[in-house]
Amino acid sequence: MLPEDPFILLSYINMKLRDNYPSLQALCDDLDTDEQILAETLERIGVRYDAEQNRFL
Repeated sequence: MLPEDPFILLSYINMKLRDNYPSLQALCDDLDTDEQILAETLERIGVRYDAEQNRFL
């Protein structure tokens, strides 16, 4: 289960991307999470996924 608080979610997702996944798509596939919904949730706090850096900034 993913954290509901968007700031905790941001930290959690970036840690997972850094340590375990080569891309956001790989993370979402493995966690059975909708990539678009995750991105939209984090956009609400002003961050977007950067594929080159493989993290939300």
